[in-house]
Amino acid sequence: MPIRPATAAAVAEAVALLRAGRCVGMPTETVYGLAADGLRADAAAQIFATKRRPAFDPLILHVAQGFDLGRLAQVSVAAQRLADALWPGPLTLLLPKAAVVPDLVTSGLPTVAVRCPDHPVAQALLQAFDGPLAAPSANRFGRISPTTAQAVAQELGDEVPLVLDGGPCRVGLESTIVDLAHPYPRIVRRGGLVPAAIEAALGQAVPVERPDHVAAPGVLDVHYAPRTPLYRLDGPLPAAAQLPTGLGYLYWQRPAGTLPSGACVLSEAGDDRQAAVRLFAHLRTLDGGGHQRIVAEPVPLEGLGAAVADRLLKASVGQARWTGTAFEYTARPEAGGGEPT
Repeated sequence: MPIRPATAAAVAEAVALLRAGRCVGMPTETVYGLAADGLRADAAAQIFATKRRPAFDPLILHVAQGFDLGRLAQVSVAAQRLADALWPGPLTLLLPKAAVVPDLVTSGLPTVAVRCPDHPVAQALLQAFDGPLAAPSANRFGRISPTTAQAVAQELGDEVPLVLDGGPCRVGLESTIVDLAHPYPRIVRRGGLVPAAIEAALGQAVPVERPDHVAAPGVLDVHYAPRTPLYRLDGPLPAAAQLPTGLGYLYWQRPAGTLPSGACVLSEAGDDRQAAVRLFAHLRTLDGGGHQRIVAEPVPLEGLGAAVADRLLKASVGQARWTGTAFEYTARPEAGGGEPT
């Protein structure tokens, strides 16, 4: 898979591939996306095939700054207010779709998810392509989202002809999704934009609610998962000297003393934004460490911590508890009852 610095020539090459119905790797501020022409069903089919993504999980359309959103969806006053206040940025709007959007992109649903990414390379590609790009995360379905071009190559190999390298992602979590096709605005996926910013833009409370069906990407019970079974601990990790060997450990913040072998720290001092940026890269590191299991400390739910905790829940196969001498593991039914066999 060619990884190319995002020069003007590389962007032009990416546009040519997109116009030919191919997929390319695209950086955004959230995670790297697997981009294809958002108005061609055959191009969308390439995304589903490359990711091994089930057809019931809809895609997000990415648009350039200044794009006429009315070409893709019915735009309410609330939608326009959020777009004006928070785009470009890590916010996706779920809206009643226009007929021009292929049913495959929306998984047959009457709604379409749209966002305007805040990354110069993504904006340059969208402006040059002059149309919406469907671009879910550039990983196999359900696996860890990539936050570097190298992670895309590691995940998808030669199935993608080009990845534009825009450096590490600045936010590190997928976008927050607001459902505006519901009777009232609601957040159906936590992400890189905190709910307070959405509420401030709308001037009203916006609840976080689980949809009753797969109305938007990233709302399944199991997602973002490493191949190594991950368990969420019910409290802080014990002292390093007590910890069993052979396990990978994900700390919320750096503990006093020496870290155990096979450990990663989300934030040196408990910063939720730093934790969001590091999450997927650390999960990928731990997943490649040859560990029997990964045990993750709980994450405080303030700010972006709630979105980080959401990703860890969906990545986990169960809960861990420290007994004082060992870990006890309880399977999470939504994850299929425990560790893969």
